[in-house]
Amino acid sequence: MSQDPDQIDAEARLFLGHLFAQAPELATAADLAKRFVSLLSGSDIAELDEWITQAANSELKSFANGIARDIDAVRAAITISWTTSPEGQISRIKAIKRQMHGRASYLLLRRRVLLAA
Repeated sequence: MSQDPDQIDAEARLFLGHLFAQAPELATAADLAKRFVSLLSGSDIAELDEWITQAANSELKSFANGIARDIDAVRAAITISWTTSPEGQISRIKAIKRQMHGRASYLLLRRRVLLAA
């Protein structure tokens, strides 16, 4: 449902067509989800308020309410290309640690983390 229709095979397209015919609210939710992803990858926040209004009247109501509660952070995520959040660094370190699990000592892990930065 989240992929571009041109990137899925004919059988999946047929299935989605049948699914959306049986549950039109699911088609609306899928369209809203795709639009939200495109909003996040763009830099224009003008559509965000319209998207929240439309999503609040759909199956994505709870998600839209959450976005509306933290609207400043969402606007910043759309317009600012960097973050000061440490989660990205923590995820990177955990990935390195998982790759090395049981294979090396703490000193090698430390060197690898510091050199990768």
